[in-house]
Amino acid sequence: MNPHEDPSDASAPAEGTGIGRPADVSVIIPTYNAEAWLDECLKSVYLQDFPGTLEVSIYNDGSTDDTANLIRQWKSKLEDRGIDMIVGGHTSPKPRGVGYAKNRAIQQSSGCYLCFLDSDDVMMPQRVRLQYEAAVPLPKSVFTSHGPTIIMPTWFCSREWFCYVGQFVEDGQGTPEDLLFFYEHLRKGGGVHRVDECLLQYRYHEHAATHAVSEDTIWKNRVKFLEERVLQHWPSFTIWNAGKQGRKLYRSLTPNNREKVMAFCDVDCKKICKGFYTHEESEKRPKPKIPILHFKEAKPPFIICVKLDLTGGGLEENLHSLNLKEGTDYYHFN
Repeated sequence: MNPHEDPSDASAPAEGTGIGRPADVSVIIPTYNAEAWLDECLKSVYLQDFPGTLEVSIYNDGSTDDTANLIRQWKSKLEDRGIDMIVGGHTSPKPRGVGYAKNRAIQQSSGCYLCFLDSDDVMMPQRVRLQYEAAVPLPKSVFTSHGPTIIMPTWFCSREWFCYVGQFVEDGQGTPEDLLFFYEHLRKGGGVHRVDECLLQYRYHEHAATHAVSEDTIWKNRVKFLEERVLQHWPSFTIWNAGKQGRKLYRSLTPNNREKVMAFCDVDCKKICKGFYTHEESEKRPKPKIPILHFKEAKPPFIICVKLDLTGGGLEENLHSLNLKEGTDYYHFN
């Protein structure tokens, strides 16, 4: 059997040389019904200015549109450019999910470093070069470009580190496999570094796989990680935001962690004047009442439930006025 072949579907073997020394970087592309986007995606790989050896590893997760034909067309174009293209996939009627496709694309690739790219996104020409240069001296880190850290198509890491963290969860549609991998990366001591340039055009559209993951699923995983990573080490804390997000976080905590909440704090006089937040859903009698304080009267550590881009710098100024240290005195949950 071809070493890149999907053993569950021998009718769709991987294509590629697979011979010679490993590439410096493998661009990892899972794809499903991406004919509207794939041409520009692969063109952006073609235009990379990376001076090392580059390969594309693409896994077709049972597409029913013209994706397979586009892949064949681009294979010859890329290889004429000196970029090997390894193609795997299956023809089953049901896609097996992004996590599955990413894992298979990685397994069939050879690169010492992995550059993640979704088939509906576009890289800037300098992306691979700049992230590779940043990653070489820091092999236990994930590198992103300017923008939200958790958006996986901006990630770049060594193969060795990926293998240490472990493959993506393959639970199929609705699973935030990138978020779960990121948390495992942090658990195992991995670092996060950002190349402060815009290196990717992230396309947000109605057919994007991200829409299959519910906000409730993401929220529950984030809260679980917060409790595991931070709250288990704090005997007490204050939730910074007496509004909707702060109250939602309080209600989402385990009973043990709710007991640790000393107060809510805020800058909004209307919320502060209420005096207390009453947890109406509690089965305790009397129902718990949590004080609402002005942030200058509250005690750290704080869980910050305020989005940074909504305050015009006000939150940062308030934190700075208290001489707090991030990670010790406060943790962002926004």
